[in-house]
Parts: sequence; structure tokens; C-alpha cells
Amino acid sequence: MLKLFRLNNEYGTTLRLAVPIILSQVGQIITQLADNIMVGRLGTLPLAAVSFGGTVSFILFISCMGITLGLTPLVGEAYAQGRHRDAAANLMNAIILYLGIGALVFGVQYAVIPFLDNMGQPLEVVEAAIPYYKYLVWSLLPFMLFAPFKQFLEGIGNTTIAMAIVIFSNLLNVVLNYMFIYGEWGAPELGATGAGLATFLSRLITPFMIIGYCLVHRRIRRYMILLRHTHFSWTRVRELMVVGFPICVQMSLEGWTFSFSSIMMGWLGEIAIASNQIALTLCNIAFLTLVGISSATTIRVSHAYGVGDYEAISRIGSSSYRIGLIWNIFTAFSFILLRELLPQIFTADEDVIAMTARMLIVVAMFQLFDGMQCIGMGILRGMQDVVITMRIAFIAYLAINLPFGYLFGFVFGFGEIGVWLGYIFGLSTAAILLRRRFKHNLRMAQESSSANLDDE
Repeated sequence: MLKLFRLNNEYGTTLRLAVPIILSQVGQIITQLADNIMVGRLGTLPLAAVSFGGTVSFILFISCMGITLGLTPLVGEAYAQGRHRDAAANLMNAIILYLGIGALVFGVQYAVIPFLDNMGQPLEVVEAAIPYYKYLVWSLLPFMLFAPFKQFLEGIGNTTIAMAIVIFSNLLNVVLNYMFIYGEWGAPELGATGAGLATFLSRLITPFMIIGYCLVHRRIRRYMILLRHTHFSWTRVRELMVVGFPICVQMSLEGWTFSFSSIMMGWLGEIAIASNQIALTLCNIAFLTLVGISSATTIRVSHAYGVGDYEAISRIGSSSYRIGLIWNIFTAFSFILLRELLPQIFTADEDVIAMTARMLIVVAMFQLFDGMQCIGMGILRGMQDVVITMRIAFIAYLAINLPFGYLFGFVFGFGEIGVWLGYIFGLSTAAILLRRRFKHNLRMAQESSSANLDDE
């Protein structure tokens, strides 16, 4: 009975942290969803252009996002141990590091523009995608200033403010989309380019809002005061990179897998590009809940890890796996039952609807594996055991997912369905290996604890 009570308490605690993160992630995806729905009404070509431009932008954007996630477990550990000055110092150095990385990636993303027509996409799609892509590149800079404050707040257990800011930002994005895509309220009619402009403007306000909150909120303001007494430190930058870089590589490999699979879809034509974009958008919406659960798990595990409570880590991990499993079963059945209706939200093209419906059957099949690997990543990040996640990602995504997707899609001739089948093989491999690593870490901790007791 006591074990059941503890597990129920774990569910509630994790969900209380996860729900604001989930809503924040929902706000993030609203940008993509709004772009796809509103641009999709203009036709298949603009939708394909937004899909291609977003895919190329995402290749390096996901790398930047991964780097920033390294701050959360470091802040969480310092916070659990009462080292508030160290938490503030980590924030200061993260701001400097992330802005520098953002500027570097900005330059790289602009430099690839002349080469976009060499990726095997229809020329008209590339030409329509470039103006949209440029605005997405500019929107990276405000994100890299917003991110360190967001991850810092989550590290100390505050997951609500980022939710509120992101939701507001993306509601603004919807309004700006309406203005600039369709030329309403005196704005120029920019089509797909207008969606990119709306994304940039809506992201631009986020760092100002979160910095303002940190300056006026009484509990957070003390950290802002401590920032005045901190300085740049190569040691702290190295700590941020030691945790953040493997997360960056892991997320990049996963993101690149989806991006390169999307590029492979371009080899099958405009219908495949548009259908794949709709399927990915729906898949990402379902994935948002898992990201929230995973992030909440990272926060809770980092706090338990900071005080050496491995029994709590075991309970947190087990409850998070169960929550993720329940959600994935629900989304899998939803995709199968509604596969004919969901694509109609985005387009009226019957060919796109039919192809997307076929894809959603495969999307439903890999939901369980996707959920388990996401939760596993969250647990290991909280324990700062991130190098292994990078290695697992290499095996699962590059060595298995992409080759199998190409094999089934083009060698065996399954087309778009074959490309999606590659995900099942890759994600299931990641889920199994991450689960085994979690169990290994707990076993090693228990053995170490028992050895220490014997020595006493």
C-alpha cells in the first residue's frame, strides 16, 4: 500500500511540473501548426515550401536547442544543494555561450542558402521556400537569448512562466500570420513569406518578457542580483558544454533523421512533401506531452541526484514511464481511428489526404517506442549521464533509422510508407538501450551504497 501511495504521489508531482511545460510546448508547435494550416489554404506548393524551409532551418535549430538543455540539470543540482550563487553563475555563462553559438549558427544557416537547390527538391519549391527560411534564420537569435532564462527557471522548478510567455507569443503569431499571409488590416499580402515574418516577430518579444519577469519577481530577482557578482568562467562554460554538447548531438541526430527523411520525401514529389509535413505536424503535437513529461522528469531527477537519493530516482523514472505509456496508447489509437479526418484540417487536396492517412498508420505504430525513448532521455539527462545518450542516438538514428528508411522506401519500393518504417526500427532501438542504461545506473548506485554500508 505504501509503495502504491508513493507511486501515485510521483504521478501527481511529475504531472504538476509537466503540464506547464506541455502547454509551453503546445505554444511552440502552434507556430508550425498555424503556418501549415494557414499556408496550406493557399495550395500544395506554398505548403511544400514551408515544409522544406522549416526542415532545413530545423537541422541546426535543434542543435541549438539541445545545447541549451544542458543548463537545466546543472541548475537543478545546484538548487537542490542550496548553491544559489553557482546557479546564478551558470545562468550568466549560459547567456554568453548560447548567444555566441546562436551568432555562429546564424552565419552558417545564411551561408547554405545558395545550396538549397542542390537537395533534390523541385525548383519551384526551393524558390518559394527561401524568403520564409530567411525569417526563420533571424528568429534563432531571440530564441538563444530566451532559452537560458527558460532553462534556468525550469531548473529551479518554475515551469509556468515560460508556458505563459510562449503561449502569448504564439497567439500573437497566429494574428500576425493572418495579417501577413493574407494581407489583412493593411498589411502586405506575402503568402508563405508572411508566415516566416510572423514567426520572427512573435519570437522577438519572448526574451524581453522573460527577462522582465526575472527582474520584477521577488524570488527570482535575488538570482538577478547575484548575476552582478558573477563573471565569465571557462570552467563553467566547459561544464555547460560537457552536459549540453552530448544532448545537442543526441537531439541533432534525432532531428536530422527527421529532416533528412523529409528531404527523401522530396524525391517522391510535392504530394509526398505536403503529406509528410502534415503527418510530422500531427506526430509532433502528440510528442509534446512526452517532451513535457521528459522535461519534468529531468528536473525531478536532477534534484534527487543532487542529494544522492537514488530510491527517489527509481520511483520518478518508473512513474514517468507509465505516464508516457498511457499517453502513447491513446495517441496511437487516435491516429488510426481519425486518419481520414485529421489531414482535412490542413488541406482539401484529396491526394494529400489519402497519402497522409496511410502515413498515420505507421505513425501510430511507432508512438510507443518514441515515448519510451523520450522518457529515457529525460531520466539520463537528470543524472547528467548524457554521453551515452549521444552514442545511442548515433546507433539508433544514423546507423539504423535512415538506412532502413532508404532501404524500405526506395530499394524495396514502399515509397513514403517505407521511409516512415525506418523510424520504427530506430526508435525501438533507442528505447531499449536507454531503458537498459537506466537500470544499469540504478544497479551500480545500489551496489555502491551497499559497499559503503559494509565499509562502515
